[in-house]
Amino acid sequence: MIHNYLVRVYYQDTDAGGIVYHSKYLDFAERARSELLVEMGLSNKKLIEQGVAFVLRNANIQYKAPARLDDVIQVQTSVKEIKNASLVMKHSFVVEGKEMVSIELQLAVINPMTLTPIRMSADLKEKFTRYNLENEENK
Repeated sequence: MIHNYLVRVYYQDTDAGGIVYHSKYLDFAERARSELLVEMGLSNKKLIEQGVAFVLRNANIQYKAPARLDDVIQVQTSVKEIKNASLVMKHSFVVEGKEMVSIELQLAVINPMTLTPIRMSADLKEKFTRYNLENEENK
């Protein structure tokens, strides 16, 4: 399953030429992941209260075409890989059916109080599994 989140490009998201500034895609990805958690019945706040947080470990970004001022970007989020203490998420940024940017993010699971890696609970892993496209392809 893919989670879809729409974001409109505002003036503050662009450079002087009206093109989305490269770092804004990471902001949009963060919003999409937060909304994915809400769809899963969670939130970053709830997870932190339970002693679980996700932190960025690695980012791989491919810029294919520029999004522009006033574009509506469909951020398509899926899970590429789930491990015990990390996961890899894929974000595709699509405007009018064309993929503009693709981001793969490796997120580590940590205890927010100690900032040390922890194992993801079986329940949380199961929730993310619903968005794992590799599982969909194997069905």
